[in-house]
Amino acid sequence: MRKCLVTGANGFVGRNLCVHLENMQDVEVIRFDINNTNNELHEFCKDADFIFHFAGINRPKREDEFEKGNVSLTVEIISILEDAGKKTPILVSSSTQAVLDNPYGISKKHAEDIVLEYGKNAPIYIYRFPNLFGKWCKPNYNSVVATFCYNIAHDIPIQINDEDHLLTLCYIDDVVRECIKALEGKKKSASDGFCRVSTTYQVTLGELAEKLYTYHDIRKTGVLPDMNDSFTRVLYSTYLSYLEEDHFSYFPTLHSDERGWLFELIKQPSFGQIFVSVTKKGVTRGNHYHHTKVEKFTVVQGEAIIRFRKINSEKVLEYKVFGEKPEIVDIPPGYTHHIENIGDTDVLTLFWACEMFNPENPDTIYLKV
Repeated sequence: MRKCLVTGANGFVGRNLCVHLENMQDVEVIRFDINNTNNELHEFCKDADFIFHFAGINRPKREDEFEKGNVSLTVEIISILEDAGKKTPILVSSSTQAVLDNPYGISKKHAEDIVLEYGKNAPIYIYRFPNLFGKWCKPNYNSVVATFCYNIAHDIPIQINDEDHLLTLCYIDDVVRECIKALEGKKKSASDGFCRVSTTYQVTLGELAEKLYTYHDIRKTGVLPDMNDSFTRVLYSTYLSYLEEDHFSYFPTLHSDERGWLFELIKQPSFGQIFVSVTKKGVTRGNHYHHTKVEKFTVVQGEAIIRFRKINSEKVLEYKVFGEKPEIVDIPPGYTHHIENIGDTDVLTLFWACEMFNPENPDTIYLKV
């Protein structure tokens, strides 16, 4: 059983990493944060087989707290290890500001130098992380992504001073993967002790805001972003994590008539749309064909017959389908088709169409089967 000490365990990076480590069967997580004592730190460091050092200060009330939070704790950890004659691997979260001449950057550079000296005799991994984002990052603090996500999700205005300002971002799960690679010996430290996350994203402030507002409007439009783009996928995931807990659900627009009802679930230009319908007893839906558009029907409740007829033929094909045994039926182009409820209960059907409905080119021509 490997014992991993995580300092700053209640912070953004530490919290995410601890969850992943605790799901590993051969890892015991030792958490250290602001509420722990110095004596506990000594015991933790002596017991640890690997140290993830994420504790630090970036927005103190006084400038001298930078030195205490970012340097003194690092000195203490290294001293404990050296006094105990240990060569415990240590992964350190630094900052891209370590190259800047400001109090925060100077303190991070000082901490790096201490770790680099320790690294002459032990494995070290120093990461100058760019702007990090993901679930559980504190909004209105030091992450523009967290702040924008929170404000937009809560209908609070955001402020942008320069829409063209370019951000370099790194997603929290990519950071966690780097940490676990180091723990498992699959990450080699560079000769200078510094490591880099393999996946980063670049986006302007204006583009970031535009994407997030699009996510906010999904509940009105039903149009999902293109999930083939990895940044879009992780950013949308992050945005959803900032919704209020009593605001996870929403109601789609329901189209009702004497036949039953129908609503669109989701749609996206690259994969089409998914919609759901209820068909009342004895009711038939459809009687139309498409030239190019194709669909899939799946009855998940009730009993129905799906009928087809090639538009230049008199031959009618029938598929009897049951909700108890879901069957996916393809709707080819050039076949007029309908679905008839032949049971005693409502028929609930899930539909997929290969393209979003375009009222200017509906590709839906009425013709009885």
